[in-house]
Amino acid sequence: MAQPALAQSSRKQLKTGNKYFEQENYRASIPFYEQVLAKEPNNALALFRAGIAYMSFDKEKASDYIYKAQRLKPKVSKDVEYWLGRVDHLNYNFDEAISHFQAYNATLKKKDTRKMALAQLIQHSKNAKVQFNSPKDIFVKNLGPTINTSFSEHSPVISADDKMLLFTSRGESVTGAGNTASTDKGNIASDGEYFEDIFEAKRVDDENWEKPRSLSGVLNGKGHDASIQVFDNDQKMLLYRQDENGDVFYSEKAGGDWTAPKKLNNNINSKAFESDAFITPDGLTIFFSTSKFSEDNTLDIYSATRQAGGDWGEPKSVGGVINTKFDDDSPYLSKDGKTMYFSSRGHNTMGGYDIFKSEYDEIGRKWGTPENMGYPINTPDDDTYYRLSPDGSYAYLSSYRIGGYGEKDIYTINYIKNAIIRGKVFTMRDSTVIPGVELVFNGTQADKTALSYRDVTKPVTGDYQVSVLSGRTYQVAVSKDGKNITTEEFAVPISTNDSTVIEKNFYVPYVDTTNTGFAGLKKIYFDTDKYKLRPESIRELNNISGILKANPGLNISIEGHCDSRNTDEYNIVLGQNRADAAYNYLKKNGITETRMTTVSYGERRPDAPNDSPENMQLNRRVEFRPILKEGESMPTLNPGAGTSTGTGTGTGMSTGTMSTGTSTTTAAPLQPGKSKVKMADGTKVKTKVDEDSDKVKVKAKGPDGEESKTKTKDGTIDAKTKDASGEKTKVKTDND
Repeated sequence: MAQPALAQSSRKQLKTGNKYFEQENYRASIPFYEQVLAKEPNNALALFRAGIAYMSFDKEKASDYIYKAQRLKPKVSKDVEYWLGRVDHLNYNFDEAISHFQAYNATLKKKDTRKMALAQLIQHSKNAKVQFNSPKDIFVKNLGPTINTSFSEHSPVISADDKMLLFTSRGESVTGAGNTASTDKGNIASDGEYFEDIFEAKRVDDENWEKPRSLSGVLNGKGHDASIQVFDNDQKMLLYRQDENGDVFYSEKAGGDWTAPKKLNNNINSKAFESDAFITPDGLTIFFSTSKFSEDNTLDIYSATRQAGGDWGEPKSVGGVINTKFDDDSPYLSKDGKTMYFSSRGHNTMGGYDIFKSEYDEIGRKWGTPENMGYPINTPDDDTYYRLSPDGSYAYLSSYRIGGYGEKDIYTINYIKNAIIRGKVFTMRDSTVIPGVELVFNGTQADKTALSYRDVTKPVTGDYQVSVLSGRTYQVAVSKDGKNITTEEFAVPISTNDSTVIEKNFYVPYVDTTNTGFAGLKKIYFDTDKYKLRPESIRELNNISGILKANPGLNISIEGHCDSRNTDEYNIVLGQNRADAAYNYLKKNGITETRMTTVSYGERRPDAPNDSPENMQLNRRVEFRPILKEGESMPTLNPGAGTSTGTGTGTGMSTGTMSTGTSTTTAAPLQPGKSKVKMADGTKVKTKVDEDSDKVKVKAKGPDGEESKTKTKDGTIDAKTKDASGEKTKVKTDND
């Protein structure tokens, strides 16, 4: 007995759903169809009609339902191919939509009047495919759930200071929404949805709005009421009222509230349908949409000017270039009056209403050919009420889109702008900047047109800066001297203003074999946890001293480094001590303090991984880097007088202590005996090597009276120096 009762219940629910469906009260029909499907998931008719009903609220669900109904019952309806085409079109499946429309067209008789409408739908799909495949770099953003609901929100109007939004809603907050049980059904329209009311919301910040409040009272009547425009310093308002098929009214501010709306004169309003209007900033011209002059009751755009008495004169069509045999609606002009934005079901629309713009030809005194604003401003569904922000930097519109909150929502339209990307390029090996690196950012516009931006890192600082189109991922090719180092992906977020700055540093696997610009500035090394100079370090410091004296324009950075055996804080101090040891030695050797600077990197810039004693030794070091001014390239350096005696009797070490930086280093083996050499600057050097070559004495006397004596034996160094001022220095090392 339960089965017949269940079937009877389903039939009753299906019948009720069909009643609302036939009345085009789609929202009311859906619950009844869903009740049927909860009991009979494969009821093809319930699926089919529910799918059609969902097209205004959930396009993807509509597609699922209609396709499932057709699979279950291929002839669920004579027009199933038509509805498959409609739902495919709304879901961006344009080729499939065309196929379904053509299949349905084949079932119609030759003189069937529906063939013309089908031809237009096929053309819409073709138009949509073109626009969708050539998108604009535009960011479309939903105003969010504070403004938008699962019902329809449209007709955005923004105040002159961009802080107050007026809009129209059919949501549950409209006047009389809670009185649906009353005899007049409260605020329920013939399609089963609430009548439209005007709301206002105050801006909190760039992203958020206060909860909207209804302007019910005197502004909202018993039927549909919709916002159109505020003008005269926001003290006057145009609005739509469902009066005589729909007319345009105006209201004025009085004591912080709006006065009772008054109808515009008979040159604007008629017994036909007037839906929208716009008054120019000078208050002298009104553009409005009306069906008064149309043979088939479609909307056209007309204009009228103020007469001497202050009221509107005879209307005049804006011309056949803009007006079509389909609906042309919602006119809006830019501040300079040279661009008209409007909505149309004609021209090359993607489907439903699209936003178009037309430029005024001042010479010909007529409006130019309308241009489709393109995807993603326009979609396969209705896109209407395009309104610029007060400064013209972005726009509002109303649209039914996938991902919205239900029916039509209000969105902002922003053109995607450039962003400044800046930073440095560092070596991955030791985090030093690399000048002269070329960075090429390769990307594409929304329509796949190639983009490419380039810069080269600056000398010394390693800085780069490029201005790139935001909102996409770039392939960044990093190269130096024409050789690619690496290619990385970098995603740049969307920017809707031209002042966005993004910091991006690149760390690349690059080893600069010419990092000092001169091989003479070699590194010196240290024992574990020590900053005492080794004998070979003193020899290298003497060499560096000679180079600095031979190149008085050269300044250096002395950089201390450590391995990773201790804490970072401890190693910063140890690295500084190592840098100071080299600095103090060079200072005593006559190098002016102003030519040297010290820095510690601790363990932060390893030369090698800290994974073996040998690698750790490479990290316990001091490096010497030339300091160059911005834009200055590394000069060719004089290797320095006295860096080599050229006698072939070098000691294998430096005299190390003379301000002249003299050295007897050569590549030849030590030979027993004595030698005397006079350098180019007048310095005299005497060398004595004993018979076993294990003991070397060097005496040097400079042209200004500076002197040095150095004795080395078995790696031990004992040196004494006196500079030109008479200041004496002693250096003694042991062989460990």
